[in-house]
Amino acid sequence: MLRLAYAVVIEKATGNYCAYVPDLPGCFATGRTREEAYQQICEAVPFHIEGLKEGGLPIPKPGSSAAVVRV
Repeated sequence: MLRLAYAVVIEKATGNYCAYVPDLPGCFATGRTREEAYQQICEAVPFHIEGLKEGGLPIPKPGSSAAVVRV
């Protein structure tokens, strides 16, 4: 079975955190903490992909990456 690895962005929002997947438009999750947002997006990604499959839509291939710049 092919396993895909998608980049996830987690941002601080007002009162919570938001996580999204740049390569999967519309796939996002929120949480009270960074860890909770990460847990939620880990559940959201397969759910989102399953919805795309059921709708007969293509599954976007991972292409984004992330890096940290320290200044």
